[in-house]
Amino acid sequence: MRVSDFMTRKVMTATPEDGIRETYFRMREARVRHLPVLDGAQLVGIISDRDLRRPDWVDEAPDLSHDYQLDDNLSVGDLMSHKPIAVHTYDELLTACALINQHGFGALPVLDKGGHLVGILSKADLVRAFARHLQTHHEHTG
Repeated sequence: MRVSDFMTRKVMTATPEDGIRETYFRMREARVRHLPVLDGAQLVGIISDRDLRRPDWVDEAPDLSHDYQLDDNLSVGDLMSHKPIAVHTYDELLTACALINQHGFGALPVLDKGGHLVGILSKADLVRAFARHLQTHHEHTG
């Protein structure tokens, strides 16, 4: 099984210049937890809902208690993880599983052979792959 078989192809992205407040509400509305960050066509980072909840960034945010730092002076570039680990469409799904498990990631950006972002692979995608594998195994064993 390859990454391309289970990745999410419609991937929402951010730029380093995007504001934190705008990004938070975009993520919340789309019900996504991770956004690859692009500078032009180049993958330069990834931001997650966990990045927005970092204790070292927490401030008195009266509209959302102490959970999120939505300082209008901060940008995605200030909070994102730089130089993200990514997988390629042709990588084995097991390789992606190992990376997610080893590093504690919630998702990995997916690149094509040219290094362009073409998707994202989340833990939910991996659960879907595992469920399909179990179903196939069950159908063959009775």
